[in-house]
Amino acid sequence: MRNSSFMAPASIIDDWLHARRADWERLTVLLDRAQGKSLRALSEAELAELGDLYRQATSDLAVARRDYPRHQVVTYLNQLVGRAHSVVYRGEPLELRRLWRFYTQTFPRLYRQTGRYTLVAALLFLLPGLVAFAVTWSTPDAAYTLLPASQQQIIPLVERGEMWTNIPQQVRSLASSLIMTNNIRVAFLAFAGGVLAGLLTLYVMVFNGLLVGTVAGLCQAHGLSLALWSFVLPHGLIELSVIFLAGGSGLMLGHALVSPGLLRRRDALVLAARRAVRLIFGCVPLLVVAGLLEGFVSPSALPVWSKFAIGALTGLLLYGYLLGLGRQPRSGRRASAPGQRAAFFRSSSAP
Repeated sequence: MRNSSFMAPASIIDDWLHARRADWERLTVLLDRAQGKSLRALSEAELAELGDLYRQATSDLAVARRDYPRHQVVTYLNQLVGRAHSVVYRGEPLELRRLWRFYTQTFPRLYRQTGRYTLVAALLFLLPGLVAFAVTWSTPDAAYTLLPASQQQIIPLVERGEMWTNIPQQVRSLASSLIMTNNIRVAFLAFAGGVLAGLLTLYVMVFNGLLVGTVAGLCQAHGLSLALWSFVLPHGLIELSVIFLAGGSGLMLGHALVSPGLLRRRDALVLAARRAVRLIFGCVPLLVVAGLLEGFVSPSALPVWSKFAIGALTGLLLYGYLLGLGRQPRSGRRASAPGQRAAFFRSSSAP
């Protein structure tokens, strides 16, 4: 067995270095060309050459570590292979064209494909919300039971006929978040809850539905429903849609864990996670728009009718976008179906 401390004669090392140096220098030249731009700077033949030289360099590094462990060529090849690896395996740059294609085609199409999960999440939110609304409207004191203790400070305000949107500016953001309980946090918590077999997602949707329903019922009971909905509607349709979508993504993850079907549980989860992460990424601009509306339109002195009109317009634009964009022609859908099934089974069989 070869001793790792064995030092090969200088002539053998020199011969090996002389035989391999040209390939290493060529690999360096190709990396220099691709480093500042991308692999697109290389021709098809050069890309194939880069792959061959990279694989050979990794083999040379293994030989150098085994036969010449104390020679400086080990350090040189370590750096060369590491540099080549970062170029060969780096992700494709995020270009405006890809971003445009994602938001105009991929995201709305994926929203429709996973719509059943979003619908279930919406029902988990809305049905408890409607029950809480009815109970609190008929029995306003039920708000003390249904609202968490940390959020009961709005009850005395509403009982006095006041809205939290009229309190000082420095407190307004905290108080207004009671309607959606920090929209971004709720959305991502609903999504991440899917890894617990969807149980946390279920809790988040039901809890926040009860919260919103209770506040709405309390305002209805004290004659503040118009003030409430004129504040909520300009931004609320977008926020609720994002929360439903995030909850649906979490339920999709949970369903993949609980019922993977013919796939291995890990494979089913990976496939679901890919779709869910893309959905959450697609929600980011929607949350930005909703935040701008909530910060500048909802608490403004605009007439009530204009706030309702803005809310209706945002809803029409949002669902026109989600349900209309990215649709393929019928012939295109039929032609692409076999390819899509083949791609699915290829990805499903990945280890």
